[in-house]
Amino acid sequence: MPGRGARGGYDARMSNRLTQIATRTGDDGSTGLGDGTRTRKDALRVQAMGDVDELNSVLGLLLTEPLPEPVRALLVQVQHELFNLGGELSIPGFALLKPEAVAALDEALATHNAALPRLKEFILPGGTRSAAIAHVARTVARRAERAVVALAAAEAVNEAPRQYLNRLSDLLFVLARVLNRANLDGLGGDDVYWRSQKLARSEGGAAG
Repeated sequence: MPGRGARGGYDARMSNRLTQIATRTGDDGSTGLGDGTRTRKDALRVQAMGDVDELNSVLGLLLTEPLPEPVRALLVQVQHELFNLGGELSIPGFALLKPEAVAALDEALATHNAALPRLKEFILPGGTRSAAIAHVARTVARRAERAVVALAAAEAVNEAPRQYLNRLSDLLFVLARVLNRANLDGLGGDDVYWRSQKLARSEGGAAG
């Protein structure tokens, strides 16, 4: 892990980049990493960074919805941790995401899941608008996780980013269920359950 000086250099480069948005340096299909090196925009590392950025953006959209305050506070913290995760990915060999961040997701997952009824059927992504957005975020988290796994097969990557994205996708599934029951917009109540044709035929025969 780079020392304090490396982190200071990273912060300084990020500050310089913020002062000029349109640099035109990527017109050749390359992009700059946090350590100042350049790589192709379709490189595995850049794809992982992009998926994490997209995930953070979807959470930003979710935060515009009516949410229970504990869920809102949790998602805001997750956004900060995802920014840390993206920063870590932007510098090969850099460590920024703390193990405590993964533990916090485990705790939140246990807390919110304990308040839900046990699932006996598969559910479809839907219900309230906030729950549907949470499901979209869940699928993007899975894609980001796959991107980090692919990157780790080619380059050295710390375990925390993969673990965090894995836990986060699970948490977002649980939060989608929580939001379907929050009823903040008058449309809540329950999950949307998948019903197979085989089950429907079985129930129809029993009823007949």
